[in-house]
Amino acid sequence: MPVKLIPELSANSRPVHLVAKGDLDKSGLPAPVLSWAKANSFTGEEGRTLLLADPEGNVSGALFGLGDQAGGHLPLLPGALARTLPAGDWHFATQPADADNAALGLLLGGYAFTAYGRKPDRDIRFALPEGADKARAERLAQGVFLARDLINTPTNDMGPDDVEAAARKLANSHSAEMSVIGGDDLLARNFPMIHAVGRAAAEAPRMIDIRWGSLDSPKETLVGKGVCFDTGGLDIKPASSMLLMKKDMGGAADVMGLAHMVMAARLPVRLRVLLPVVENSIAGNAFRPSDILRSRKGLTVEVGNTDAEGRLILADALAFGDEEEPDLMVDMATLTGAARVALGPDLPPFFTDDEALAADLVQASVAAADPLWRMPLWMPYDGKYSSKVADINNVNTDGFAGSIIAALFLKRFVGKAKAWAHFDVFGWSPSDRPHGIAGGEAQAIRAIERVISSRYPA
Repeated sequence: MPVKLIPELSANSRPVHLVAKGDLDKSGLPAPVLSWAKANSFTGEEGRTLLLADPEGNVSGALFGLGDQAGGHLPLLPGALARTLPAGDWHFATQPADADNAALGLLLGGYAFTAYGRKPDRDIRFALPEGADKARAERLAQGVFLARDLINTPTNDMGPDDVEAAARKLANSHSAEMSVIGGDDLLARNFPMIHAVGRAAAEAPRMIDIRWGSLDSPKETLVGKGVCFDTGGLDIKPASSMLLMKKDMGGAADVMGLAHMVMAARLPVRLRVLLPVVENSIAGNAFRPSDILRSRKGLTVEVGNTDAEGRLILADALAFGDEEEPDLMVDMATLTGAARVALGPDLPPFFTDDEALAADLVQASVAAADPLWRMPLWMPYDGKYSSKVADINNVNTDGFAGSIIAALFLKRFVGKAKAWAHFDVFGWSPSDRPHGIAGGEAQAIRAIERVISSRYPA
C-alpha cells in the first residue's frame, strides 16, 4: 500500500494539524503558523492541505482542513493526505474524531491502479491514530482494493476466465472450497438463464461457487452479478453507453472484496459466494427479444429487453442460493440506470423487507462512512413486469420505477432465506474523492461487513 500505518511515532515524524473551517484562530497554533496560513488564505476548508516549513525551508508539518460539514464519506476525509503530503513519516497532532475511519481513509486514499504501468509517486508512513484498529483498517482496505482492481481491469484481461481465476486465487488464499459449473453443463445442472445470457460470448458462461467456514455456523450467502462486458445484446447499447461496461461485473467484484473481509477476520460464519459470470455478447446464438426462458426456480421469463440481462443471471443464482435456506442472503449488482438517476453515483440503494436488517444496515452505513439509502419493495408495482405468454417479463413497459421493478423481479426468486437484501451499486466513481481516485469503486461492502461482524463477532 502506498500509505503504511505504523504503530508508533518515528523520531522524524512530522505533524498534521486538523483545523475545522473557521477555527484557525482557536487552534492554538504558533503565531508564525497562523500568519502563514492566513497569507495562503487557509481557513480550514474541507480537504485542503497546507504544508509548513522550518527556517531552513524544509517541510516540517502540515495543516489539513476538516470543513464544516458532517456525514457521508467525510469521516474518510483524511484520505486526501495520501495524495497531498510529501513522502516520509507523519502523524496527527490533533486526534481525529473518528480514529478508525481516519486510519482507513488514509489507506484508501493511497490507492493506485498499477496493472498497466501507473505507479504511486510517493510512500507515506503514518502513525496509527490513538484508538484505531490497525488490523481491521488494513483488512477493509485490502477488500476495497481487490474490488477496485477487478473493476478497473478492462475486459480483455477480465473476461469470464479471468474472473474465475481471481475467484480461485481468493478462495485459495483463505483455504476455501470452490467449484465451477460452465458452458453447456449449466443446462444439465439447471441454470438455463445464465447459459442463455452468456452463450454468445467467446468465453463460456459459468456459475462460481465458493464455500468457507464451519458447517454448523450461520449461513451467509453473497451473490454478485458478474457481467464482464455488456453490449446490451441484440438490444444493443449505443457506443457512449458501452464505455464503462467493463464495470458491469462490479457486483461480483464487490462480493469478492466483501468475502475477503469476512474470511480475513475469521468470522464464525458459513460463507458462500455465488458468482454468475457471463459476457453479454452478440452472435448468431445470442438470446433474443421475445424469447421465453425457463429459470432454475421454474418460472418462465419473457425477454422484453436483452439489455436487462443482469437480473436474469442473478435470478438463477439467487434461486440456487435460496435452496440452502441461508440465514442471510445478499446480492450486489450494477443493475439499473434508474438507481443512478434517483440517487446519483455515490449513494447506492438497497432493498429488503426485513426491518431489523434494514435498521442494522442504515446504522452501519453511517458508522462505516459507507453511504446507503433504503428504497421500497413497493408491492403495488409487482404486476408491472407481467407477461401475456410467460409467468413474468424481465422489464416493465412504462419506464417508471426501474430500480424498484428490478428488485421486485429478483424477490420472486427468493423465498427460503431468513433475510435477504439487494444492493443496486454503481461500482464507479466519476471523479476523485479524498478516499479514492476516479475509477472502479467498492460500494456498500464496508457497511455489510459491519453488520455481519456485529452479528457474528470473531
